[in-house]
Amino acid sequence: MRRDLRCDDHAALYHALRRFERVYCAFVFDTGILEALPSREDRRVEFIHASVLALDDGLRQLAACSGAPGGGLIVRHGPSQECIVQLACSLGVQEVLANRDYEPEAIARDRRIAEALRTAGIAFSDYKDQVLLECDEVLTGQGRPYSVFTPYKRAWLQKLDAFQLRPYPVERYARHLAALPAGERLPPLAELGFVPTNLGALPLPAGMHGARQLLQDFLPRMAAYKEARDYPGRRGVSYLSVHLRFGTLSIRQVAALAVQQAAQGCEGAQVWLSELAWRDFYSMVLWHHPHVVAQSFRPAYDGIQWDEAPELWQAWCDARTGYPLVDAAMRQLHETGYMHNRLRMVVASFLTKDLGIDWRRGERYFAEHLNDYDLAANNGGWQWAASTGCDAQPWFRIFNPVMQSQKFDPQGRFIRRYLPELDRVPDKHIHFPAAMKPAELQACGLQLGVDYPIPVVDHAKARQRTLMRFSLVPQSGG
Repeated sequence: MRRDLRCDDHAALYHALRRFERVYCAFVFDTGILEALPSREDRRVEFIHASVLALDDGLRQLAACSGAPGGGLIVRHGPSQECIVQLACSLGVQEVLANRDYEPEAIARDRRIAEALRTAGIAFSDYKDQVLLECDEVLTGQGRPYSVFTPYKRAWLQKLDAFQLRPYPVERYARHLAALPAGERLPPLAELGFVPTNLGALPLPAGMHGARQLLQDFLPRMAAYKEARDYPGRRGVSYLSVHLRFGTLSIRQVAALAVQQAAQGCEGAQVWLSELAWRDFYSMVLWHHPHVVAQSFRPAYDGIQWDEAPELWQAWCDARTGYPLVDAAMRQLHETGYMHNRLRMVVASFLTKDLGIDWRRGERYFAEHLNDYDLAANNGGWQWAASTGCDAQPWFRIFNPVMQSQKFDPQGRFIRRYLPELDRVPDKHIHFPAAMKPAELQACGLQLGVDYPIPVVDHAKARQRTLMRFSLVPQSGG
C-alpha cells in the first residue's frame, strides 16, 4: 500500500487476492521521504498515520466478514527498498504487487525494488489505480502526448467508458487475507519522530471513513459546483483532494458518480469531471516530460530573468503583501494545510507576475505546506500560472489581485475569516485597504503599516515589468 490507503476497489489488492491463496498487506513509512521533511510537525504525516491505522482496522474487518483467519496491515519504518525486500524474503512470498506511481523518483525507486526482488527470486508487478486513464492511454492521432488540455479532455471523455469505471470487487476474494506474523504492531506517531498537529481540529477526517464522510457531504452540492467552486467564502468545492492524493477514496468511485450525474444533464458534475481530467492530464505531462520537475515545460522560458527579491519573497510567505485576498489565502495555507483552488491561481500569479519571483520557489513552498501536495498537479498548476507550462495562462494575461477579490469574495467573507484585523473595514474597501482615505482608516480603527501592511508593490507597475520580462523571451518559446 502506498498512495492507495483503502481496502475497497483497490487494483493491486484485488489482483493479489484473486491470484494467490495467502496475501499480506504492507505499508512502509519511508525514512527517505520522512527525513527530508523540514518539520517534525507535519499534517500530512499525521493524516497518513491516522489513515494507516484505519486501513489496518478495515483489513481486519474485511477478513472477519469473509471468514479469513487474518487481515491487518504490516507496517515498517525505514528505507522503502530495504524494508520491502527484507519483508518479502522473510515471508517467503512469490510476488510483490503494488499500484503504479508516475513520479520520476517513484518510477526509479520501483525499478530498483523490482530488480532487488528479482535477484531474490521474487516477482514484482504493478497496476493502474490512482488515475482513471494513465500516461499512454490518451494520445493524439499521431500517437503523441497532448500538450493542450481541451483536446485531451475530449479524447479522455471518449475513452472513459464503463470498463474504466468498474470497481475491483476486493470483497469477493477477501478470504485469502493472511494472518499477520507474530509480534506485528503499528508504531505510534511519536515513534516515527513526529508530533501531533492541529489536524484533529480541522474539518479533515482521515482514512476511508473520513473520505466517505466528505464524499457524502459533496454529492448533494455537486450540482452547484460550476457556480460555487470559485468562491472561497462558500462551501463550493469537494474538499476531497487529500483523500484522492492518498487513495483513501477510489478515483473510479467518484468519477462514476460524476459521470452518472453528468449524463442526467448536471453541469456541476460535468465541470467536476473536467477537474478529474486535469488530474490525469498533469500526471500524463509529468510522465512524458519529467524535465518539468526542475525546468519549464517550454525550454525558452528557462531564460526568463526572475528577481531574487528576498524581502518580497518573505512578505509573500508571511502573508504580508498588503493585498488581502493573497494574504488571507496564505494564512489559510499556514493554518490548515489547504488552499482553495481559485486562490492557488491568484497567489501563484501574484508571486510570479507581481513580485517577479521564480515559480519554482513557490512550487517548493506549496510542496512543504499543502496537505494534498501532488507533484504533477502542483507543478502543472504553478507552470500554468507562471505561463511557462503546457496549455498555460498566456503570459500577457495577469490576474489583478484586487479585481479577483472583488469578483470572488465580494463581501470579504473569506478575507475577514483569515484577516480578522480587517473585520471593521467596509465591504467596498476590504479588497484593498490602501485605497482608503485617512478618515476612513481612522473610522474603522486601522493603521496601515501597523495593523495591516502597506502594499509591497504597485500592481499596475508590476504588470508592466512582467510584460517587459516576458517580451524578451523569443517567440518560439511561446
